[in-house]
Parts: sequence; C-alpha cells; structure tokens
Amino acid sequence: MGRLENKVAVITGAASGMGRATAIRFATEGAKVVVADLNSQGGELVVSEIAAAGGSAVFQRTDVTREEDIAAMVDRAMRQYGRLDITYNNAGVLGALGYIEDIKAEDWDRTLAVLARSVFFGIKHSVKPMRKSGGGSIISTSSLAGLHGVPGLPAYTAAKFAVVGLTQTAAAELGKDNIRVNCICPGGIDTPLVAGTFRPDLASRGIPLGRLGTPEDIADLVLFLASDESRWITGTAMVVDGGSNVAMARFEFPQAGAFSGPSFESRKS
Repeated sequence: MGRLENKVAVITGAASGMGRATAIRFATEGAKVVVADLNSQGGELVVSEIAAAGGSAVFQRTDVTREEDIAAMVDRAMRQYGRLDITYNNAGVLGALGYIEDIKAEDWDRTLAVLARSVFFGIKHSVKPMRKSGGGSIISTSSLAGLHGVPGLPAYTAAKFAVVGLTQTAAAELGKDNIRVNCICPGGIDTPLVAGTFRPDLASRGIPLGRLGTPEDIADLVLFLASDESRWITGTAMVVDGGSNVAMARFEFPQAGAFSGPSFESRKS
C-alpha cells in the first residue's frame, strides 16, 4: 500500500482490460486517477469501484485520436487534483486485419491514429504539467508486435514499433526534466479485445508459462514503472509475455478487409 501516495495519474483505455486493472491498482496504492475512455458506462463503473474501495478517481470521456481530447484529459487532472505525475497511454484496438495488399488506407490510418498518434499526444501534453511537478513517469503500451513482425497485422505492428521508437526518443529528450518514459510489450493477455479474436486455449499455445497473462499481470509492471522504485529506468521496452518471445510463438491474422475496433463495440466492421 502507498507506493503511489500523493501522485496523480491519467490512464487511457481505462474502462476495461489492462487499463481498468491498472486504474484500480494505482488507486489502491494511493494515486488519484483520471479514468479516460470512449466507453462512458465502463469508465464510470471503474470510478465507482475505486470509490467503493476508498480511492479517488474521476471519469473523462476521451477519444485518443483527437488531440483536443487528450489535452482535456490532462487538463482534467490538473483542475481536479492540481498536478500530474503519471501518464499511462494504454488505449488500443487490433485495427486493420489482413495482409498488406488487402489493407484499406482508411483502416491503416485509423489503426495508426489509435495506437501511435495517441501516444504522441499523450506524451506531448504530459510534459508541461510533469515538468511543473518536478518530474513524472510516462508509460505506453506497445506489444510483442512492436519487436517482431506479425503476418496479417501490418498496421498494428507498424504502430507498436512506432511506440517503441517514440518511447526511446522521448526518454532521451525528457530525462533532463526528470520525466521517465518507458513502454511495455505484452504478449497474449486475457482481455475483452483478445477474447473477441481467439479462443483462450488457442491463444495460450506456445507460451512457456502455460497460460495467457491477466490484466493484473500488466498492472503490476505498470505500477513498478510508475513508482519511485523504477527511478533509474527510462527508455526501455519491457517484455511481459509468459515467455512467448523466447519461445518464438507466432500468430497470423489473415482476415482480409476487417477492422477490429474497441472491445466494447462491434469488433469487426
């Protein structure tokens, strides 16, 4: 308890999955949390859960592809709590599914907007308030697909590689301000997004530890990177995957022409 006492965090994609688990974990460790998501019903439910457990949180409806929404999310933290210490850029979709020759340009752009441009916005708008607070920690969700190519998922893979590169560049730029910038690279995690794409038994094949990860497995790592325990860590891409990376487990997504959107909406359009 208390590892984030007196800290303020914003988390995108916090209405479900890894974002939800992290928001709840942050609150139990003393942080005040801005729960940001497009899913208003799910986001308000997370705020209620945190309040019921004695924590402090508010919901901010946020479309991460809109810079003004990210700016408003950060402004909400400043107005509500007076500071910003932690930003977790987590919102995600699988996005455009299919091989390169089958991907529509508009689906490519939508995928990159949610997964990469949003991280740029999140970092950009966190700098000034964190600098004012004397530093902070910015964490973003990349993927194993940010380290290895994934057939049938070219837009997602490109976006997640971009997150790693942006993390390294931002860490180099912002270290002088005591702002640490890291990303995580999860393997298969049992979230609504994954559940809509794979059967759990199929998704866990090739994972040496024998199971999908849980949102709580991710929350533990994000908590470490948000806390002062990682005060000398910046510019990293931390793998959290049950060993999938060393076992070279691979998936393919050959569903040409499909687009997998937010987990609370229809997954394919």
